[in-house]
Amino acid sequence: MSEAIAERLRLDLDQVTGQITSALRHQVGEVLRRSGIVVAMSGGVDSSVCAALAAAAVGAQRVLGLSLPERESDAESLALAREWATQLGIEFLVEDISGTLDACGCYARRDAAIRRLVPAYGEGWRCKLVLEGGGLDSGRLSICYVAVQPPGGDVRKVRLPAREFREIVAATNFKQRVRKMLEYYHADRLHFAVLGTPNRLEYDQGFFVKGGDGLADVKPIAHLYKSQVYQLAEHLGVPPAVRSRPPTTDTYSLPQTQEEFFFSLPLTQLDLVLQAHNDGRSAAEAAIDLGMQREHVERVYRDIERKRNATRALHLPPLLVDRVPEVEDHQSGGAG
Repeated sequence: MSEAIAERLRLDLDQVTGQITSALRHQVGEVLRRSGIVVAMSGGVDSSVCAALAAAAVGAQRVLGLSLPERESDAESLALAREWATQLGIEFLVEDISGTLDACGCYARRDAAIRRLVPAYGEGWRCKLVLEGGGLDSGRLSICYVAVQPPGGDVRKVRLPAREFREIVAATNFKQRVRKMLEYYHADRLHFAVLGTPNRLEYDQGFFVKGGDGLADVKPIAHLYKSQVYQLAEHLGVPPAVRSRPPTTDTYSLPQTQEEFFFSLPLTQLDLVLQAHNDGRSAAEAAIDLGMQREHVERVYRDIERKRNATRALHLPPLLVDRVPEVEDHQSGGAG
């Protein structure tokens, strides 16, 4: 592995912590003119780091931690989030969103799509989406499958046609959007800002839901690679139980890692390839530095660019037919 690339990902942890907390204080207090921060806490490393940074920036008494589980959530997520919020000394609320999701038809719409492929799918079954068939040794795009498991039975996978894939994703996106709705409810009643928790991989590659976890007033770690978030987590005292937990989506009833659903490589390795790509290194040069085959790096580079192209629409603000200069001039003047 190239020490040069790895070295670029090593942080001056005191400096970065100070930079982020100072920026948060300014953004929340001076730009947004809010008196505190709401952060949804999933029990994962990203939201745990963000909660700690928020408490350091504006004071623990001005931070609200939210856990927003639903009936398919991992119970460990709530336990880890609660424990860390207690250590930070921030207020912590739990709101189960299962009833709201039922009312939206989240589960029913998803299950109806699955039943067109697996007619027996029903009460007590579990599911998740997985990507297979791409990988470093294949020049093909990954194929998406729905994995289903009956009560007491084995997991089996069925290839997803485009229609069912879109319906399942659209239905499960209710989870992220309902959570965000509640984050803004609490932010509005407290006159707080909503903090988003994406790291650089998620922000760059589009691993978020527009209007859901992609929506926030401030995103303090969007410039940090996942491995850098782990560095910061250790520095801030995030418990080992959180830092050692594999990154998950916590969206489906079957356990699902981010890698099997979205990313093409283990996250620590993808950090290095993405950094090499961002540095403008050729695939041949990066392959030598990282101890990988050139063809593998080329495939990851192509996957990075495909995801960036797909992500462009997610990052766009609402599109206007013509400029509204009075609003735009006011916004640019008040951005501080």
